[in-house]
Order: sequence, then C-alpha cells, then structure tokens
Amino acid sequence: MELITILNHCHRHRGFVYQRARFGPDKKSIEVDVRPREGSAAVCSGCHQPAPGYDHLPERCFEFIPLWGFLVFLLYRMRRVQCRRCGVVVEEVPWSDGKHQLTRAYMLFLARWARKLSWKETAEAFHTSWDQVCDAVEYVVGWGLEHRTLEPIRAIGVDEIQYAKGHKYLTLVYQIDQGLTRLLWIGKERTIESFQGFFTVLGEPLAAQIEFVCSDMWQPYLDVIRQKCSQALHILDRFHIVSKMNQALDDVRAAESRKMAQDGYPPLLKKTRWCVLKRKENLTAQQKFRLRDLLRYNLQTVRAYLLKEDFQQFWEYNSPTWAGIFLDFWCQQTMRSRIVPMKKIARTLRAHRELLLNYFKAKKQISSGVVEGLNNKAKVTMRRSYGFRTFRILELALYHSLGKLPEPELTHEFF
Repeated sequence: MELITILNHCHRHRGFVYQRARFGPDKKSIEVDVRPREGSAAVCSGCHQPAPGYDHLPERCFEFIPLWGFLVFLLYRMRRVQCRRCGVVVEEVPWSDGKHQLTRAYMLFLARWARKLSWKETAEAFHTSWDQVCDAVEYVVGWGLEHRTLEPIRAIGVDEIQYAKGHKYLTLVYQIDQGLTRLLWIGKERTIESFQGFFTVLGEPLAAQIEFVCSDMWQPYLDVIRQKCSQALHILDRFHIVSKMNQALDDVRAAESRKMAQDGYPPLLKKTRWCVLKRKENLTAQQKFRLRDLLRYNLQTVRAYLLKEDFQQFWEYNSPTWAGIFLDFWCQQTMRSRIVPMKKIARTLRAHRELLLNYFKAKKQISSGVVEGLNNKAKVTMRRSYGFRTFRILELALYHSLGKLPEPELTHEFF
C-alpha cells in the first residue's frame, strides 16, 4: 500500500492510476498494476491527440526504479486507438516511449549513474544488464541532442584524439565560451569531409556568428576553418606548438647521443631527456644539477635547448606587433643555428605567423587549454570502459559525459 501511495503521489499521470501491488513469482520483485482512470480517453502516439479506443494488446511489463532493494515492474495492457489522422496505432503512455521496456524515470536514473560509474558497474549495482544501461544512455542523449540550443556560440575549439589502434582518430568540436564549455560534435576520422560535417549540422547562420576558433596545425582543419569561418579569429593551439618544439629537441638529443657513442665520446647525454624537456620549475634537484653540468658543453642539444627556452618569452608579450618582432628574430636566429629539426620548426612558425599572432589579438582570453582539458576528460571516459567496440557507443558516451545536454523533466526526482 505504501508503494502505491508513493507512485500515485510522485507520478500524477493524467488518465492513469496505480492500483494493486504484489510480490513477483521470485519474491525479489514487486509488480504494480496500472489502469486507465474511469472515463479517460486514450491519446494517439502519432499526433498526440485524444482518439477513440479500438482494442487492447497483451499485458506489457515496464521496469521502474528499484525501491527498498526490490525490482519494481509496472504492468499495463496497452490500448490501440483509431485515429482519424494516423489510423490504428498504439496509445501514448506518459511513463514510457515506443517499445522501451524501461520507464523514462528509470532510464534517466541509470543514465545519471552511468556518468559516475562505468556502464558495467552501473548495470551490476542496479541488477540490470549492460544493454539496458546503453539503451538508457541512448535515450537521454537522443532527447538531449534534439532539445539542446546551439546559439549563441562565440568560440569553438577543434582537436583530435586517438580512439583505437591503427591511427584511428575522432574529430571533436567543443564550445569554449567563458562560462560554458561543452562538446558540440563528434566526427569519425580527422579529414576535411569529416570536419565539414560539423558546419553542415551547425548551419551557415550560426557559423557566421563564431568569433574565435582554436585548432592545431593539421592542414584539413586549417582549410575548413578558412572556408567556413573566414570571419572568425583563428588561434593556433599553443599546446601543439610547444609539443612539436619538444619533439624537435628530443630528436636532436637522440641523434647527437648516438653519434657521440659511435665516435667514442663519453655519454654526456645519457639520462638527460627530461632534464631538457621539462620546464625549469618542474625539475627535481638531481635534474637541476644534471642540467647545470650539461650546459657547460657546446653541444647541438644545448643550443637547441636554449632556443626552446628563449621561445617561451613569445607567450609573455601582450602586443601582437612586439610578439611578431620577437617571432621574426627568433626564427632568423634558429635558421642560422644549422640544427635541422629546429630549422624545420622555424619554417613552420613562419608559415603560420598570422595565426600565431591571433592569440595576442584575442588578448589571451581564448586558448586551447580548455580543449586539452576536455580531451583529457574524453580519454578518461574511454579508459573507464576499457574501450568501446563501436563508434556509435563511443559517440553516445562522449556526448553523455561532455555534452552538457538537457534532460527530460520528471514529476519527481528520485536521486
């Protein structure tokens, strides 16, 4: 009787009433009969309008949120209606959609827990199956994508993450406005066609309102942004620039270390990788002493390290003009260094000079740091499940965790 009172109080569905509750055959579940209220008309599931009844279908079982350690099932015989517009169709019920065996409340309940736990752990905690949790997440994500608002979008960031072996990548587009960061779109692969799919979904009017775009130097991204967001200020990804410079420095160190070993010189560069790659403030005491000893020698690695450290001053400027002067001077000095990997970096920076200076034109308010943080959350979502087997399931999980999608409203919150 208490369960019936709770259900009738929390779920005041017009036209329906919860009646008798009883234990199931296994004594581990509770079955609740649902009946239409006397004189209430059925609602067509197609046009959502009242329609006369036609006949009844066999009794269906809908799984509800577990209470007091018992599984709860709602039992109801669905009515078919004869609608003038839609013909003979099954009625619409307020606690479930379509052929789902889970109620809306239970799907939302499972989906919220699936953000905190892995899908397998959620299924085990509430004595259901992984497929049921997946259906719940799919329902909530589908509803959220259908009802979310995409305007106004002031700034976006685009990046890729690897999601499977064999150089398989996802293109992720984020909204990085101040006060609102969320995942907007997921594309399979990192190609021009894939990224263009985002602007197809967004539409030209919304694309024209974008003011800032952050990306790395991947050429397909540059081409699409130049074509679709020509009015936006395109800011290159600082993280990837520093990453490429560290990679160049590491290549110089490794090549010089091999050459010194072949020529019979002492292994001066042994165990110095992180001494030259880490920032000064992050070095341990032992690494600081090792770096101090290394800087006494006239090596290509030392010269490359000093060039890398000098370039950090570039990010401290506020004026695009002075930042451009420093960048030109640094590239000129690097081209004279005769260090091939560093010269390659200098040529890359020269080719993207205007995009680099856009960081200062945006007054340093927009950067890719937010994008990298969201990428880490995406990787945590993937790692928590130990890898999803299909792109569709991975897409659902990422939208669910990072999309900040709206959720269906219920008459009562159970959590």
